[in-house]
Amino acid sequence: MAAVSELQRVLIYGGRGALGSKCVEYFRSKQWWVASIDITENASASASIVVKLSDSFMEQSDQVTAAVEEVLGGQKVDAILCVAGGWAGGSAKAKSFYKSCDQMWKQSVWTSAISSHLATKHLKEGGLLTLSGANAGLSATPGMSAYGMSKAAVHQLCQSLGAEKSGMPVNSAAVAILPVTLDTPANRASMPDADYTSWTPLDFIAETFYNWINGQNRPQSGSLIEVKTQKGITELVPAHL
Repeated sequence: MAAVSELQRVLIYGGRGALGSKCVEYFRSKQWWVASIDITENASASASIVVKLSDSFMEQSDQVTAAVEEVLGGQKVDAILCVAGGWAGGSAKAKSFYKSCDQMWKQSVWTSAISSHLATKHLKEGGLLTLSGANAGLSATPGMSAYGMSKAAVHQLCQSLGAEKSGMPVNSAAVAILPVTLDTPANRASMPDADYTSWTPLDFIAETFYNWINGQNRPQSGSLIEVKTQKGITELVPAHL
């Protein structure tokens, strides 16, 4: 049995969600050491960090950062996959607009920011950080303003991480995926009559991450990669801004 220091290691932020759980399952099947970071435990992971809910970004970020340092014990990771997020609809006129902004900021921007800082501390040279953007965040989203705003912020963060003096380790890469609709149980339940052949399978995303970590077709750092599925065929297309 290899020592922990010889294993390939990955942190999965949002490791209890649909995509996160799929990623935990996929990397564990490859015999990787996997740490899940989420508001609930993922018993399938090698280690599970439970995030305490808070209205203070500083409080939550400090808690997660300390927990990651303790779990890693000085070891570096090959990748950090931030697949946390959520969705909220409504225009800026909606009564729920402020609540939606708060929710989207916590679920997408807080998690992306924490993952980015963790990458500067714990990612190996040549490692990979992925963030979760959205195709919708490339243009106006009047019917889901808070969601679009939060995803646009994630896109900008990814681009900043790919620039000089970002603090990322040598030869590492930060890449954001921009899916349209992921094929999750929750999405199927909320849209039972949708065309599922235009939804992206979770297995495809997990396998893409694995390939990128291993240097296969890895995009340039700072890239925003649209994930487009039509008639069951998924393509990765660099976003044109």
